[in-house]
Amino acid sequence: MQKKRFKVRGMHCESCVLLIERALKKQKGVFDAVVNLTTEYAGVTYDPEVTTEKNLVKAIESKGYKVVAESEYDRDLETRRLGLKALFSAALALPVFLLGMVLPRGTVEAQDYIVFALATVIQFALGWEFYRNTFVSLKSLDTGMDTLVALGTSAAYFYSVYLLFFESGHHLYFETSSVLITVILFGRWLEARAKMSASDAIKKLMDLSPKTATVIKDGAEKEIITNEIEKGDILVIKPGGSIPVDGIITEGSSAVDESMITGEPVPVEKKAGDTVKSGTINRTGAFRFRAEKVGDETTLAAIIRLVQDAQGSKAPVQRLADKIASVFVPSVLGIAAATFASWLLLTGDAAKAITGAVAVLVIACPCALGLATPAAVMVGSGMGSALGVLFKNAAALERLAKAKFFVFDKTGTITAGRPEVTDVVEVRNPDFRLRAASPDFAGVRSREQILEIAAALEKNSEHPLAEAVIKAGGISNLKFQILNFRAFPGLGVEGVIEGKKFMLGNRLMMKAAEIDTSALEADIDILEKQGKTVMILAEENKPAGLIAAADTIKHNAKEAIIKLKSAGKTVIMLTGDNETTAKSIASRTGVDTVLAGLLPENKLAEIEKLQASGLTVMVGDGINDAPALAKADVGIALSSGTDAAMESGDVVLMKNDLMLVYKAYMLSKKTLSKIKQNLFLAFIYNIIGIPLAAFGLLNPMIAGTAMALSSVSVVTNSLLLRRQRL
Repeated sequence: MQKKRFKVRGMHCESCVLLIERALKKQKGVFDAVVNLTTEYAGVTYDPEVTTEKNLVKAIESKGYKVVAESEYDRDLETRRLGLKALFSAALALPVFLLGMVLPRGTVEAQDYIVFALATVIQFALGWEFYRNTFVSLKSLDTGMDTLVALGTSAAYFYSVYLLFFESGHHLYFETSSVLITVILFGRWLEARAKMSASDAIKKLMDLSPKTATVIKDGAEKEIITNEIEKGDILVIKPGGSIPVDGIITEGSSAVDESMITGEPVPVEKKAGDTVKSGTINRTGAFRFRAEKVGDETTLAAIIRLVQDAQGSKAPVQRLADKIASVFVPSVLGIAAATFASWLLLTGDAAKAITGAVAVLVIACPCALGLATPAAVMVGSGMGSALGVLFKNAAALERLAKAKFFVFDKTGTITAGRPEVTDVVEVRNPDFRLRAASPDFAGVRSREQILEIAAALEKNSEHPLAEAVIKAGGISNLKFQILNFRAFPGLGVEGVIEGKKFMLGNRLMMKAAEIDTSALEADIDILEKQGKTVMILAEENKPAGLIAAADTIKHNAKEAIIKLKSAGKTVIMLTGDNETTAKSIASRTGVDTVLAGLLPENKLAEIEKLQASGLTVMVGDGINDAPALAKADVGIALSSGTDAAMESGDVVLMKNDLMLVYKAYMLSKKTLSKIKQNLFLAFIYNIIGIPLAAFGLLNPMIAGTAMALSSVSVVTNSLLLRRQRL
């Protein structure tokens, strides 16, 4: 399967969204299609061996919409075009209104014909897109918002034409059709402006990447467009310059501001061999670096893609709006027809019947329904990216708000993940010393040897404890060659050194290998009660010593956990570490429940148990957390963790800050609240407006104004989310 995003012009309401989605899903080879009204993107998952991009574009454009290249689409220009069109329509509609409604007939020579001429320009020049889109929709027996507008304004316009040329003396309704088209055009302009504000997050991210870069070519500096940078190019970055792509410094040093990526305010010192990321800013020195990731591979591109995907996806609550929108326009057409027939039968007044039907057609607004969810999701996910919280999809944004359980990994998540070796214990039992003379056992190791062997074993491991052991053992002075190295997630590591098999791991590993550790239990208990993690070194299936390491709790872990608990959430810690150490960490951070000594599959099973009682969030950073992150209703991965964890998570925290878990929850809660408010506004507007129009209590022009403002009110309400404090 392949994923592709298309920029679509011409969408105005939820009916447009459903038309395009249906057209795409009918294509052979299309697995899924999601269209977002606010971002104006169509995301398609398809099999490239069955269908092509060309076929997908054709399917979209067959419904009257236009697929444009990103580089060809200028949202500012498009918004200005809509504004000018609305202003031109207003300039023509104003005299139509004055001559048709304010000034008595006959005040101006050929007054009715002047009104007719101006109204005709508005109806067919400025309102042509309504007819075009209606025609295209009806070809495939579909209807949309433009169908309502075209029918409503046409009814008023053609009835007026009939009266002007065949029933002189009657009041004409040209001002109704002209003002309606003008109001709708103004509404779409205001909606476009509101959408631009909602999409500021993406624009700000895109602006982080410089348009040009300085590259070394043939020994000389040359300025090129950022898109032309290739892997392996050597680039020059001067003080104050933005870094265009990801790479490794080859020469020079500097302090780099990475706050736009990580949120950390303090610039990071960089030297030769260090990595730099796209979108960050060089503050002080100058340096050269080699491009390693370019184009869509860069860190900034990945962040933009995550935000776009989140904004382009649908939250589960959107399904309600989709179901209603699918029958909305046909239902409105039926109500309009019933209104016309009822008024005509009851009063015999064709003008009153047409006015009522037109009011019903123009008051009905699936636009607000279509914008209710995506507008709020766009603003919410944009706020998240500014905080350093990246939502991969809208479903995660919604589910997080409803979560009951928050489950945390310990090492690297609640704790800093940078433990240091605090104790090294030799085997002191006399029985072991007697066996030291035996040819099948090397004997008791000194503290230096224990550390040196352990460091050699851990040099191929990625576990945070491995770094502490390597640092204490002096990795630069290692003289051992490791054979048959194996890592056992949640247990430890093993390998062969100078013909002897060594193991370094926890009690579970020793138990599985049937190694007797009874002589060391007293030391293990003392160290674990101090909140330290103990690793047992075994040589040829005999214990050779202990290494204890202590991890530090992250400075804001306790505050985040307390805030989650105050919000009524149950906080649980799952860890592969021993129970004593885990409980020590839990008591210092306020964690409710501790489950220790777990393997990755055990963590997965615990998540499944919790899900039977409520939505569950898993927060982790390591490879061993990946299965649980993927299984949880919402997986929150720390960007400081492994790639496997970040791939498995639904939410990525760009800062190593657990307060972002609480802020992500609050943001999702407030976003979901905005979605519900928006849906209420959209529903209540139509529930009240359509009956009023049908009973003749709304002038079509007022109805049209209300319809246009309903969409704007939904987007504006979403934008108010920015003022919320998290």
